Amino acid sequence: MTKLITIFTLFICNLLAAQNSNLTVTVSGLKNNTGTVRVGLYNSDETFLKTTYKSTVSEIKNNQATVTFVGIPAGEYGVSVYHDENNNGKLDKNMMGIPSEDYASSNNAKGFMGPPSYKDAKFTLNKDSKIEISLK
Repeated sequence: MTKLITIFTLFICNLLAAQNSNLTVTVSGLKNNTGTVRVGLYNSDETFLKTTYKSTVSEIKNNQATVTFVGIPAGEYGVSVYHDENNNGKLDKNMMGIPSEDYASSNNAKGFMGPPSYKDAKFTLNKDSKIEISLK
């Protein structure tokens, strides 16, 4: 009976793990290899550009960076990236509040007189996926 329970438990764990996906984000168009690229993954409109669901940092090589988020549940997400040239851990802004470091979002969403919206940046993740974001 113990063997049967163990086998059943392993089977259920494998099914649950199979529902999660990996998301690889490639960031191109970086103007130099200085600093790092910071990537945030968001899972709702309410948290977009405020509180990340997951985040990571990548080194820059050949003016591009690649990160992979592992084991992400199926759902709707948005990604935001910025080139942290001075590696201070924040998106620097000028006196007017306009970012002075390059940034972009998934779907290469652009904002009008402000940051891009979650509606424009969101995508559905239900299998291992790769997205490309270009800093221009």
